[in-house]
Amino acid sequence: MGKETAQKINKPRAIRRLVIWYKRNSAVTSIVDTAASSAATASNVAGNVAGNVVSSAESVVNTASSVVSNASSIAKNTLQPFVFDPLKRLQNNDNILDRVEESQSKRIWIAVDGMGGDYAPGPILEGCLEAISRFPINIKFVGKIEKVKDAAEKTGLVELLENEIDNNRLELIDSGEPIGMNEEATAVRKRKNASINVAMDLVRNNKAEAVYSAGNSGAMMASAIFRIGRLKGIERPAIGALFPTRDQTRPVLVLDVGANTDCKPSYLHQFALLGNIYAKDVLQVQKPKIGLLNIGEEECKGNDLSLKTFELLSSEKSFDFGGNCEGRDVLSGSFDVVVCDGFTGNILLKFLESVGGVLLDILRSELPRGRRGKVGSAFLKSNLLRIKKRLDHAEHGGALLLGVNGICVIGHGSSKSLSVVSALRLAHSAVNHGVMDNLNQLQKHQVLNS
Repeated sequence: MGKETAQKINKPRAIRRLVIWYKRNSAVTSIVDTAASSAATASNVAGNVAGNVVSSAESVVNTASSVVSNASSIAKNTLQPFVFDPLKRLQNNDNILDRVEESQSKRIWIAVDGMGGDYAPGPILEGCLEAISRFPINIKFVGKIEKVKDAAEKTGLVELLENEIDNNRLELIDSGEPIGMNEEATAVRKRKNASINVAMDLVRNNKAEAVYSAGNSGAMMASAIFRIGRLKGIERPAIGALFPTRDQTRPVLVLDVGANTDCKPSYLHQFALLGNIYAKDVLQVQKPKIGLLNIGEEECKGNDLSLKTFELLSSEKSFDFGGNCEGRDVLSGSFDVVVCDGFTGNILLKFLESVGGVLLDILRSELPRGRRGKVGSAFLKSNLLRIKKRLDHAEHGGALLLGVNGICVIGHGSSKSLSVVSALRLAHSAVNHGVMDNLNQLQKHQVLNS
């Protein structure tokens, strides 16, 4: 009997040791999903053991379960806001969003290409409904209405969809099939009823203040140029993507990341002007530091495009040019805006997308074996997944197409509901901070008129 009693008492002791390990390694264990899972497991163990041990041991077990549960709650409350938005002022505290809603007496309309993307229309619709409840926005959801309603039924969103329609916060607008991911961008000229064209027309006709699509990015750019036009003085629009840095609250804007594979020095100069306004208005950086992506810091380094662009940026007085930016400096946080041609930028973007997965696989292979290793791995798993998400561009929701006469947000092709929410927040922020008003001032710039 003595041996059996000792084994029973050792169980709560093991739980206490687990709690001590948990608290000492809070930097590793303060993760949302794993902490919640660990709390549930600890609660189950507490319930099973409590009936088999003396009352004093039962109290200890309950205390241990409470500590783990509280820790998971704190972790969730702390980390959850970081999932939704890469923007500096909006990702620290969701209460900021509440203050924005209070200050906005009028909800803005955003046109959404509901048929664009690998998983459309279901996840796109889900993200839109979530965004409507979080932000002061209304949605004009463009797509084949029958497919949209079928997707809503499959995902259990029918009631919510109907409620938002009745509240005049969401409107379904019928369209044709989307431009496929493998189709040429010029297809938008032949298929006027394509979902991206219908959504873009809503912006052109002032029925929406911004447009979002996770579909063919080339088609969206072509539709924007043909239907709402370029800003006066801008030769080529650019896609600006937010990259993570060491400081989670301060991403770096890289442009162009794929709209223009061949560039002239004047294009990159215009990209810097566009990026400077974006960083000021959307990222809320008072004096953005502009960098030119190059193979060395010295002004004599680089190809002919880099050398001529360096001269233009150095003589520009309207922004703070910090010189050349090497590849290792992009994610360092030393620059707020990094300018490059679309060929280089797209390679950089795709490379970054792969880093998270590779890093996760390497760390997994290096985790220790045995029982302690399994316990540690259980907590580390969510840390590694979060690292992967920080390095995954899809988690940032979308990128602004800069240089066209309207606010256009391009989403990742694999966007799901979370990315849609983040992208719509980006669109709202761009409208709310008057990005277009400041971009239209560029037509007065001397270089653009020369």
